[in-house]
Amino acid sequence: MKDVFDATIIGAGPAGSTTAALLRQNGWSVRVLERTRFPRFVIGESLLPRCMDTLEAAGTLAAVERKGYIVKRGATFLQDGERCTYDFSEQFTRGWSWTWQVPRASFDDVLASEARRVGADLQFEAEVTAVDVGDEPVVVWRDANGREQRTRTSFVVDASGYGRVLPRLLALDAPSRLQERAAVFTHVDGDRRPAGDEAGRIWVVIHEDAAWIWVIPFHDGRTSIGVVATPDFLARYPSDGEQCLRAVIDGAPGVRERLADMQVVMPPKRIQGYSCRVTQMHGPGYCMVGNATEFLDPVFSSGVTLALESARLAAGCVDAELRGDRPDWARDFEAPMKLGTDVFRTFVEAWYRGDLPRIFFNAEKAPNIKRMICSVLAGYVWDEENPFVAQHDRKIRQLIRLLDSGASLPESR
Repeated sequence: MKDVFDATIIGAGPAGSTTAALLRQNGWSVRVLERTRFPRFVIGESLLPRCMDTLEAAGTLAAVERKGYIVKRGATFLQDGERCTYDFSEQFTRGWSWTWQVPRASFDDVLASEARRVGADLQFEAEVTAVDVGDEPVVVWRDANGREQRTRTSFVVDASGYGRVLPRLLALDAPSRLQERAAVFTHVDGDRRPAGDEAGRIWVVIHEDAAWIWVIPFHDGRTSIGVVATPDFLARYPSDGEQCLRAVIDGAPGVRERLADMQVVMPPKRIQGYSCRVTQMHGPGYCMVGNATEFLDPVFSSGVTLALESARLAAGCVDAELRGDRPDWARDFEAPMKLGTDVFRTFVEAWYRGDLPRIFFNAEKAPNIKRMICSVLAGYVWDEENPFVAQHDRKIRQLIRLLDSGASLPESR
């Protein structure tokens, strides 16, 4: 088995497979080490339109399109019988007006298969046990038969997601700034979906005490549902996952009627304390992409968008490293990733404060503001011509002050 590669990528999820595909476009030899065997289940099933740009750049868009996933043209938010809808065709930033809802077992498998098709050496059931970084990196791993292997490489990209290989091995973990929350989720049949384009929208249903429910429809008739809340909130409900979901949904008008006939087709799962971050995203001979760097919260489906963007930016810098140039990692990788993450973090924090739901439902009468917010919800969090990107926290707090004063949101910027 060949044991020398230009780049070694830990993890074959969207960030890892996309980084591999982009590096192969420039002719570099790439090995991808994936701990599991695909297809495998993971959450993060609702893409944002910004994802389409990176899939197109990586040459994987056509392969994903052939899967026939259900088209997502926007998002619907529901609260106490009221609803507001964001249509991605009505946004401030010029970009994609649609994307897909994707069962991740299938979606990730497509991206990994495309990375292998263009020449990446993809090893499944390969568990990384040690990494030496620096001038001559070495990755130590166990293959599917339990044999220890060593791969010499010029650069290591950690795309291990929740496995967080380099943060653990190099002591780069840092506590999240977000409050601890938990999610309980499953897949169901029997979803009474709306008709037409509405059928593909994600529903975000606001519950009490900042808890919320997601409803994500798939092309095969199944639907992903989940509830996100603090552990204290979930402690009020049965510990059994299905009973918990049914009880929470029963207290949420709108979704209660939609899911009245639901039949659970996957054992419910629970994750807790998923928000995370690192002290640094890159160093001599290595970088981290996707959830290996930072994961915020599922509420705005930012995970895959940030993962794909980090893959695109990292691949450019790694390409420069391998060519012997000196890429400016701080400018070309770290700064844009910080901007995008900070915008989404502001929206996440404002969501759980209750500020953003207030703005969402009031923005129905402020079309320009709604378009700007819609661009963020579509994942275009790098467009600094949008005030809700360039001044994200300030703009939200400014609107809340207006609402607190009894005024209406302005119809122009």
